[in-house]
Amino acid sequence: MKLAIVTDNTTAIPEEVTNHKDIYVLNIPVIFDNEPYYEGLNLSLDEFYQKMANSSELPKTSQPSLTELDELLTELSVTGYTHVIGLFLAGGISGFWQNIQFLVEEHPDLTVAFPDSKIASVPTGNMISAILDWCQKGDDFDTILKKLHTKIEGTSAYILVDDLNHLVKGGRLSNGSALLGSLLSIKPILRFNEEGKIVVFEKIRTEKKAMKRLVELLNETAKEGEFEFSIINANGQEKAKVLKDMLIESGLPDNFYEANFSSVVGAHLGTNAVAVGYSPIIK
Repeated sequence: MKLAIVTDNTTAIPEEVTNHKDIYVLNIPVIFDNEPYYEGLNLSLDEFYQKMANSSELPKTSQPSLTELDELLTELSVTGYTHVIGLFLAGGISGFWQNIQFLVEEHPDLTVAFPDSKIASVPTGNMISAILDWCQKGDDFDTILKKLHTKIEGTSAYILVDDLNHLVKGGRLSNGSALLGSLLSIKPILRFNEEGKIVVFEKIRTEKKAMKRLVELLNETAKEGEFEFSIINANGQEKAKVLKDMLIESGLPDNFYEANFSSVVGAHLGTNAVAVGYSPIIK
């Protein structure tokens, strides 16, 4: 078995496998004034937040190119790959996962699986790293998919945002939730649910209380098994540092994977958002 992994640029791939020869990344643009920008190509993360702050309208996002994925699968077959796993932005917040399922049958020379990651960023990167480990151990394709399904089902993230309007205008959260947040000064804790959608998990009155609640939630999760934990921010490094200090003071070990959300995710969460992700370790 020669296995390729395909993902998109919302995934935070762990540094130790960033340039792995079997990982392929599709780009998703962020769009300002009808002009597409691609992080790392013609836009840095800092430039993205500057443009978003200076823009009168919120940036839009698109999906990866379906044609590019189709052509990549053909190329992978030609270069000797036999199996492909594609892990992309959660199907609950992007239509790409649903749109590509027909490609599984379009490439008969390949055994292709496109499971719904139901998540984004670091947890998706954890899944990719795990797939590489399982493959190196000699697990067959069906075993890898079974383990991946277990990992996906046990993975989620809690999110704290400054401005819910980004999620609402991007169609990722209901208007009612945003109304509560703006009128009642509620700082809701959001979460990826079982369908990979972002929903209001709990409504908290202040950010300070919301941060304390995040610490409680992660400690509760830690008691359930062995997990990879991450702290991810959207131009909110200071808040992420405060949260990390609180988590360590609570007794959790200092082994959090820290990362920035991509500009695509940042466009929907808004500036100064933080999240804590968790994913079960499956050996």
